[in-house]
This record gives sequence, C-alpha cells and structure tokens, in this order.
Amino acid sequence: MAHTKNKVDWCLKKAQEELKQGKVHRGLVIIHPDIEEARKHINKAKRNLDAIEAFAKIGYSDWSMSAVFYCIYHCFLAIASKFGYESRNQECTIVLIKSLKEDNKIKLDDQFINALETTNEAGRHETTIIEKREFYTYGTTTAVQKTELQESIRLCKDCLDQTREIIFGVKNENK
Repeated sequence: MAHTKNKVDWCLKKAQEELKQGKVHRGLVIIHPDIEEARKHINKAKRNLDAIEAFAKIGYSDWSMSAVFYCIYHCFLAIASKFGYESRNQECTIVLIKSLKEDNKIKLDDQFINALETTNEAGRHETTIIEKREFYTYGTTTAVQKTELQESIRLCKDCLDQTREIIFGVKNENK
C-alpha cells in the first residue's frame, strides 16, 4: 500500500517538475474533476471495443489485442478524470487506479488492473493484456484464437460496465 502511494506521489512530482521546465508532462496532474472528459474516455473505450470485433471480421484479429489494451486503458483514464487527475503515463495511470481502489474510492475488479500491469511475479500463470498486445504487435502471429478473442471482449465489456458505474452510478451510460 505504501509503495502505491509513493508511486502516485512520484508521478505527481514528475509532472510538476516537467511543467516547471516548460515541458509536456509525462506523469499525473491534479485537475478539477471532469465528468465530460470521463464520458469522452468511455466513448473512446467503447470505440476500441467495437474495433476488436471489426478487426476480427476483416481478418486482422492480431490488432484486436491493442484495442483490448486501449479499451481498458481509456476506462482507467475516465476514472482518473472523474477523480480530478490527468495522466500522460500508463504506469502512473495504473498505479493511480490501484491507489483509488486501495483507498476504497472505487470498486473495480482486480482483473482489470492485473490485465494492464507489467509484473515479473514468479508462478503467475495468466498472460496479461500487455503481454498479449506485445506478442501480437511485435510477433508474426496474425490471428487470435476465437476463445481468446471472446474472453477479451468479455473483459472489455465488464470493464466498461464497472467504469460506467463508477462514473455515472449506473452500468449503462444512457441514464
């Protein structure tokens, strides 16, 4: 828990220093909570979900794994916006979501955080979305197995539902 807080603090300080130097920040910045920006990130996440299915239909399912990653990531950015943060760093975004969860500010299944984390845990058997994205992006495999694709779509839909509940208090955006 202390590690998560320290990492969030590091991300905030990193961005602050970069902004002081006149650079574009690559960390976390505290902003006013922005539900409209959160909605835009949810719409982008939904677009990525649609892309997963579209890539599969046209025979480019290998690109679906990138869309899976960005679907979940935009859900995280939506949550960050709701709680008054702007992130320009994937690692900082993920640790912020972990921190919000640890502080009981959000209820979000660990499977979504685990899917985007890069870890070297011994004995871990599941493959993260990041590992799948890298495998299909940098490797030569051009097709994702149907069951893997269906599981990824389910993961994205569940993440979107939980994100909508966090942002709007309902699973369906059309309140």
